[in-house]
Amino acid sequence: MKASELRAKSADELNNELVELRRAQFSLRMQLATQQLNKADQLGKVRKDIARVNTVLAEKAKQA
Repeated sequence: MKASELRAKSADELNNELVELRRAQFSLRMQLATQQLNKADQLGKVRKDIARVNTVLAEKAKQA
């Protein structure tokens, strides 16, 4: 997910994306805790995507 793609979305779409990413992060953390996580790098990717969405949301809030 690129920041340019996120900037094209509305604030509501970004909030929905953030909720989905947080659910994915929770699921990955549970898989890690139960040793069922196959791709350990997914956790880092989801964290970075959450940070990107939060950054774009902050930019949009600052513009408004």
